[in-house]
Parts: sequence; structure tokens; C-alpha cells
Amino acid sequence: QVQLVESGGGLVQPGGSLRLSCAASGFTLDFYTIGWFRQVPGKEREGVSCMTYTDGTTYYADSVKGRFTISRDNAKSTATLQMNNLKPEDTAVYYCGAIQFSLRAQAMCEDILTDIWGQGTQVTVSS
Repeated sequence: QVQLVESGGGLVQPGGSLRLSCAASGFTLDFYTIGWFRQVPGKEREGVSCMTYTDGTTYYADSVKGRFTISRDNAKSTATLQMNNLKPEDTAVYYCGAIQFSLRAQAMCEDILTDIWGQGTQVTVSS
């Protein structure tokens, strides 16, 4: 069964950090552009950060630039989103996604282009 499984969400105070992980099961991430997306109730899903598989080019939404870092480990078929200096407005369900296509990272994030979605993990930033 082909799936992505996220972990690492939770409750954190403003200014704190969380590390989200995404593990591929039933396939490998070697030739997949990957990304992290988030969604709050009543709003559309938005791209947070994406990364190519060709040269590791990254894209970050302006709202998270300088605070979040995306990475990937193709040997382990995992993707990670390190989130620092979290703000209440970062509260959302976070999803990892992957597409078996060589896309620009910005295109994947801005157009929400994926083949496979994870189930989502809740991140709540609150004091």
C-alpha cells in the first residue's frame, strides 16, 4: 500500500519548536518532489514548503520563511519540516505530499500539486 505517514505534531507555546516527519511506505521518495501543506477549518489548503528531488531546490511561503526548514533523506524515504519560533497563526493540520514528477518547488507549493497525501498531523500553537 502506497502511503505517507506524518508524525511530530502537538501543542507548543508561541516561540517554541516542533519537528514534523513524513515517512513513505510502499514506495521510495527518490523521484518525488515533496512538500508540506497546512489547512485550517474554513480555509483552503496552502503550501508551506516544497523541495525538488533533482537538485534540492526549496521554496518557502513568505509566512514561514526564516523559521521553517524542509529537508529530505532519500535513503530513508523520509521528509522533515523543522518549525522554529512558532506563532499562533501557524496552528493548522499539516500534511505532507509527494508527486512523481520533476516540478519546480514553488509550483508544487503554490498550485498544491500532489499524487499522494499523508493523513495530516495537528499543530497547535497556544499559551
